[in-house]
Amino acid sequence: MKTIKLLLTSIVFIFLFTGCFSNSSVTLNPKPNPNLEFRDYEANQKLYNQLLAHYKQWKGVRYKYGGTTKRGVDCSAFVQNAYRNAFKIRIPRTTKLQSQVGQEIGMADLQIGDLIFFKTGYKTRHVGIYIGGGEFMHASTKVGVTISSLDNPYYIKQIWKIQRIFN
Repeated sequence: MKTIKLLLTSIVFIFLFTGCFSNSSVTLNPKPNPNLEFRDYEANQKLYNQLLAHYKQWKGVRYKYGGTTKRGVDCSAFVQNAYRNAFKIRIPRTTKLQSQVGQEIGMADLQIGDLIFFKTGYKTRHVGIYIGGGEFMHASTKVGVTISSLDNPYYIKQIWKIQRIFN
């Protein structure tokens, strides 16, 4: 009976909240695809370490629409900042413009550093950076800068497109 009640409570929770979620059981280890064509394991490890170092500096910073600082940041500003600081690559400020940079790829080709875009509303978009192991870092409207799992049903069905900025 407790299991059924827990299951029903979980389902209700998923339907009630439409903003960004955080996965509390985050594993911060990259799990590179063994069939990599573009990068080898060492390159993936380096990208992961650069992204994780950036994440640690911003972890928990609250979400603020239009924000660009540690007093409040939105998803596209966080991604822009991560690319500039971790990779020394300048990308546009807005989610719309970021979604037009690089090469669109499929989910099966997802690699560390790729941008994942979500349709979270009729005209609303969200962006995060894939860090490996089925996880991405982003600025969530609910919990601020965090790492979430693509296994989360909310995120997996909201994926709009994936862009690779560099090979």
